[in-house]
Parts: sequence; C-alpha cells; structure tokens
Amino acid sequence: MDHAEQLDSIYLRKDFTQRLFMAKAKSRKAYVCTECGSEAAKWQGQCPDCKAWNTYKEVNLGPAASPSIAASNKAGFAGALSELKTLSEVDVEEAPRFSSGMTEFDRVLGGGFVKGSAVLIGGHPGAGKSTILLQVLCHVAQSMNALYVSGEESLQQIAARAQRLGLPTNNLKMLAETSAENIVTVAEQEKPGIIVIDSIQVMYMNGVDSVPGGVGQVKESAAFLTRYAKQSGTVLLIVGHVTKDNSLAGPMTLSHIIDTQIMLGNTDDSRFRMMRATKNRFGQVNELGIFAMTETGMKEVKNPSAIFLSRTQEATSGSIISVLWEGTRPLLVEIQGLVVESQLGNPRRVTVGVEQNRLAMLLAILTRHGGIFTSDQDVFLNVVGGVKITETSADLASLLTVVSSLRDTPLPQDLVAFGEVGLAGEIRPVANGQERLVEAAKHGFSRAIVPAANQPRKPIPGLTVIAVKKLSEALEAI
Repeated sequence: MDHAEQLDSIYLRKDFTQRLFMAKAKSRKAYVCTECGSEAAKWQGQCPDCKAWNTYKEVNLGPAASPSIAASNKAGFAGALSELKTLSEVDVEEAPRFSSGMTEFDRVLGGGFVKGSAVLIGGHPGAGKSTILLQVLCHVAQSMNALYVSGEESLQQIAARAQRLGLPTNNLKMLAETSAENIVTVAEQEKPGIIVIDSIQVMYMNGVDSVPGGVGQVKESAAFLTRYAKQSGTVLLIVGHVTKDNSLAGPMTLSHIIDTQIMLGNTDDSRFRMMRATKNRFGQVNELGIFAMTETGMKEVKNPSAIFLSRTQEATSGSIISVLWEGTRPLLVEIQGLVVESQLGNPRRVTVGVEQNRLAMLLAILTRHGGIFTSDQDVFLNVVGGVKITETSADLASLLTVVSSLRDTPLPQDLVAFGEVGLAGEIRPVANGQERLVEAAKHGFSRAIVPAANQPRKPIPGLTVIAVKKLSEALEAI
C-alpha cells in the first residue's frame, strides 16, 4: 500500500469514527430523578441524593457536543483566560435596581429588582401569584418596556382581571406562548426590561424528550430563559407551582438556577398573604412581606404586627405576646399554650408554627430548672396568624404561656417576652433586642421580660424592662 492509499485509509477510518460518534450522540439518554433532578447512567431504585424511591425516569438529554462545537468551546475558554482578574480587581459596585411599585415586594427582594436577575415565585393555586405580578408589570410598564407571557390563561382572561382591578393596561405587552425559544425570539425584538413567565410548568423546548412540566423540560426551559436574562440584563420573573407538601414542584436544580426564590402563602385569615424569600443572592433571606387580598388586588400591609395582635379584651390564661425578628424588622405575634391532663400513657406534644422537638426540649428544661412537671399533661402550642417561628427568641414566651395555662393564671395583657432558653436554664440574648423593645412600646406594651444581656442602656419611654438571667427568675417575675 503506497502513501496515498494509507492516507485514504486513515481518512476513511476517521470519518467512520466521527459518524459513529454522532450516531451515539443522537441517542444519548440518562435516568433523571423526578424529585431532585439528579442524573444517573442507569436506573436505580433509590436516588442517592434525595433518598426517594422509584423516582428515576429515562429521558433524552439531546445530542452531545460535536468535535467542531467542542473546538469552538475550547477556543472560547482560551479567550476567557485573557480576562482573568484577581479578587481585589473585581468591581464591587452595587447592582442597579428599580422598584416594583410595592414597598413590601421591594423589601422581600432586598430593595427592588436587580437587572439581569431571575426571580422564582411559588405558591398554591389562588395564592395571588398572577394577580400581584400583573399589578407589578402594569406599574413598571409606565416607565419601561414590559412583557407578560401567559401559558396557562388566555389573554382575554388576563385583560378582564386587569380591568376588574382597575390597572393601567395601555403600555403592557402580552404574549400567549409556551415555547421558550419563541419567547426569547420575541424578547430579542421587543427588548423588554422585565418579563413574566406564567408559568414554568407549561413551558417546553424543542429537542427535549419530555412533556411540559417534566423534569427535563422544566430544567432546560428555566436554564435557557435565565441565560437570556443574564446576557440581556432583563429581569425574569418565573411563576412556579407547589406540591401538596408546600414544596416547589419540579427538579431541585430549578432552585439553583434562579437568583431569588419567593414563596407566597396564606395565613389563617384568608384575607392576608405572606411573601417570604427563601433564597436571595441580592438581599436578606427569610425577609417577610405581608399583603391583603382585596377586590382591587393585593394591597400592602404597612403594620403587619397589628394583624397578629387581635386578642380578646378579657385576659385569658395561656396567651402571651413575643417579638420575632423577620428579615430586617421586628414582628409581634401571639403565642398560645394549652395544658390539659393526659388520658393516654404517652402524653401528646402538638405544635403549630413551632418545631415539635423544640417544645419537647423546652418542657424538659422547665422540669429540670423550673421545678414544673408536665410529664402527665398534654401540651399544645400555637402561633396565631399562621406565622412559622424559625428562630429561638420565642423560647421564653413559649414556656411562660405553658406555665400560665398549667396554673390557669392569665398573664398581663401589656406584657411581652422574648429570649432563648439554654439547656442549663439560662436565658440567652437574641439579636436586635433594642429594636424589638421599641416595636413593643410602639404598640402600647408597658412591660417586657427579656434576657439580661438585652437590657437597653437607655430607658425606653413607657416600657418597664425586667431583665432575667435564669428561667427561675422569669418564673418569679410572673
């Protein structure tokens, strides 16, 4: 075989290898967990990441990168190396923001919308996700180009809602579409400053072997839309559904793709909605915003503490006010306790808004360091208004309301209490104690039981502060 024949043979083998590679790439498949989105090369009974059973589904991941694409990616990486910077050279200028038109919404976002950010808003059906976003976009559209994309409702339905709410609709642009590629094509022509996608569960992309709402479609559509938002500097608002256990529907990777995740839920009073940020790359996590659902849409609640202080005029046992710290502001809530003689061999510990294991620990501390036994009593603890306590500052108030119910002795109506209770019976300080006391005084409370380390340096007008170091001192104070 001469030199030319050898070259032909090499080229034929190379061409055959590339064709074989492309053929395999077209049929590349994997197994994806429908709960957390983790991938595996073969089917497994249990997901090693989220520990769920029988959640792996076979999906088509699309063709792999061809040699030419890999070469271009390599060239792109090489070009990026020329722009490497040390950490001290990175510009730390604050990202530009603009207001949503609602102070409570801006508070949850961390001060307003950040250009190029992706925000995911989840909630149960009827929570008011579409309503509040329609209000926000109608307001923003008066000063910049805005686009509302609906994949679930018709444009006539949205127009009727906007008319019922009395919103300005002359500048807001609407689009009924479920294809992520088509949405980006329209966005590149219109150049909107903000886009709403309602909702991500009905979006799809061509080439993804999955139905809309499936793991593959949700993941790829969200990643594609977020990538466009980052490159164009557009604010992307994505509506997401939740499951029956109040967790976000779809793959867990959806939470990692976006910048901010907000959950909108109901309180015990169906008139009010609570908006909380569970993830925020540009602001405070666990920031809380309160809204009221009215005939004219979602209205801000400027003084949320007043919602949770609707107590009866007559003093009753097993009730006390505590001051929580939600995000960047104090919040007054009522904690109720009920202690009754147990008819069971194993007394019950039932909580609403408080972690059940923490109540069991607090009752053990009360027995050891307070000399009050509840081992033969059923103990129920409830936070009024549907608020979920995520900090330890309500420990002292929880124990005081349990003691009040056990002894059937009402606590003063003008009393507030907060502080963390340690296992040794000590009362530990909490953050922002001064701001909590000022908020309590503003709402007319005249007495407060607080940790000794949280005693204010200067007297607060109209408020008598009782500083305690141990649980026994707090029990003596009541």
